[in-house]
Amino acid sequence: MSVTLDDITRYRIIPVVVLNDAAKASGLGDALVAGGLPIAEVTFRTAAAAESIRTLAKRDDLTVGAGTVRSVAQVEQAVDAGAKFVVSPGLSADIVQRAQQLGVPVLPGAVTPTEIMRAQELGLHTVKFFPANVYGGAAAIKSLWGPFGDMKFIPTGGVNAANLGEFLALPCIPAIGGSWMVPAKAIDQGDFIKVEGLAREAIELVAELTGGNY
Repeated sequence: MSVTLDDITRYRIIPVVVLNDAAKASGLGDALVAGGLPIAEVTFRTAAAAESIRTLAKRDDLTVGAGTVRSVAQVEQAVDAGAKFVVSPGLSADIVQRAQQLGVPVLPGAVTPTEIMRAQELGLHTVKFFPANVYGGAAAIKSLWGPFGDMKFIPTGGVNAANLGEFLALPCIPAIGGSWMVPAKAIDQGDFIKVEGLAREAIELVAELTGGNY
């Protein structure tokens, strides 16, 4: 099943997950689906990432992608494991082009006008804005949207329930990436009831902030 950027952003939130143990992936998937947020960006920050993606990719009720992808080899590893999209913290032409060759959406990090223009040259119309809290948050994105009115931004890093509304109020932000609904400690402890509740609260907050238009 192919995935588009519309599929990735449809819930307005992309849970950014750190899995230290691939055995916890199945429980995480159950919790996200039950909480109404059936999507996960599993970051390549641990050795369990590829196997976790492989487990989640077997489900037909959840979309899984790979995050913190920093090399072409990781792109290939992620897609081989079943990742439906790739997210990188920075802009690498090699990573973008390999993902494009493999037919999966790619979201590279871009926070400066130069990086955004390079992303456009690579045929992209949506980029990751990371870390959002360091590079000016919603105000910075609003300013960049002036000269780059044809670009969309997915902020990640420092986005949480308290400031979510600032970001979602901007038409150039189709979704945000966040980790507050998938705390690593809860996942490590197998507390998937907590994850399910946090995911549900996140979706309810999005509905409240957007009037249900997501």
